[in-house]
Amino acid sequence: MIETGGNRLSIRDGLRSFSLAVLLVISGATVATAQTAPDTPPAETTTMFSHPDDSRWWLSGQVNLISQTHGRFTSPYQGDNSLRPDREQALSRLWTIYTGVKVPGHTELLLDIEGAGGRGLSDALGLAGFTNLDVVRNPTLGSAPYIARAMVHVTVPLSGEVVDVTPTAFSLAAHVPARRIEIRVGKLGMADFFDLNAVGSDSHLQFTNWTIDNNGAYDYAADTRGYTYAAIVEYDVPKWSLRFGEALMPTVANGIDMDWNIARARAENLELELRPVTGLAVRLLGYANHANMGSYDEAIRGYLAGRDPTPDVVAYRQPGRVKTGVGLNVEYAFPSLVRVFARTGWNEGHNESFAYTEVNNSVQAGGDLSGASWRRSQDRLGVAVASNGLSAPHREYLALGGQGFLLGDGALRYGREDILETYYTAHLWRGVSASGGLEYIGHPGYNQDRGPVLVEMLRVHADF
Repeated sequence: MIETGGNRLSIRDGLRSFSLAVLLVISGATVATAQTAPDTPPAETTTMFSHPDDSRWWLSGQVNLISQTHGRFTSPYQGDNSLRPDREQALSRLWTIYTGVKVPGHTELLLDIEGAGGRGLSDALGLAGFTNLDVVRNPTLGSAPYIARAMVHVTVPLSGEVVDVTPTAFSLAAHVPARRIEIRVGKLGMADFFDLNAVGSDSHLQFTNWTIDNNGAYDYAADTRGYTYAAIVEYDVPKWSLRFGEALMPTVANGIDMDWNIARARAENLELELRPVTGLAVRLLGYANHANMGSYDEAIRGYLAGRDPTPDVVAYRQPGRVKTGVGLNVEYAFPSLVRVFARTGWNEGHNESFAYTEVNNSVQAGGDLSGASWRRSQDRLGVAVASNGLSAPHREYLALGGQGFLLGDGALRYGREDILETYYTAHLWRGVSASGGLEYIGHPGYNQDRGPVLVEMLRVHADF
């Protein structure tokens, strides 16, 4: 049984709620794809204030509040890095101010200020697919504002033909050359430009789980807050794009400080995006992280040889180690009201997980349905599943009592961490929306002895 509020909710009841959500999405998709979309009223305003396309300046902002709760779950034992088995409630607060200015030479200067407060369930420990992407993984950093992004964005035209695009806080132009090179240099988030997905990348209006909003096996370069210093070069033509990024890695796993010696620590990222037909996008990703990483194999050998009381991957860190990985990301928007997506990824599992989360292989799939069918064109109903796994040395390390930067129950009876998430986002007025959602997590932290866990979510979001 799982306690929810003042009541007790069985796992069967939780699964029934999820099953109903899945059936609703499937039935809605079937109806929507079998008929043309109904007449809808003019599009509602999705920001509190308008943002003219022809302005030289950009100023916008967002606020995202996410409350999550889980009840008691089965836990015969737990460690320092475990998801706590007693009932918990946590509220995260994230706000961002986006600014930018266009200067001569197809150049934009962008600066974003951000503040992250509150906390996550169990301080964001105990789950590889943690439930809230907005949570800062080191609660000791506090909630003081910080510079999230500070970058120069240059567009190099390669053709006279231009295409219309929607201006965003990361790219201010309303018209861009159909064939072009885009260059970005400065402080930024790699996940703002790599492994994007229109259906599963936005914790403000869509899913909130780390391994649904991103490819869990993409250990992208980032500090604790999710940012790094990087240079990204992108070549764009109408049917495809190719982007390459070179970024700094943190000095330690999940650290806030970056290693500026690129001879010993850096991250290469390469992604090919194909858009062969309208509505379809396929992205092929590869990356290599160079850092002062530990080795699970060496930590296990040190423990078995009696040199260490418990396996300790930190004690076996060595500069120059390399973690490589690949990913596949697909999305398709049907001609009517339904969008679907899928991701899969893998990384080598001998060197420690370092920057994002403790996942060595992952697969996910899901979709969303527009509320236009019930005359709520700005509403969205979404459902997705993810399954995360560990390499053999990573799982043995945890089973022997080792700890990663997120996981460590003190023991482990391994099973894949399976996640099912559903949400409904209702557009209330202009840029204000509210969401409700559920996440069902089987084998939290890859441990068959613990869980399952049912997490309830309430979210309020505003775009300015």
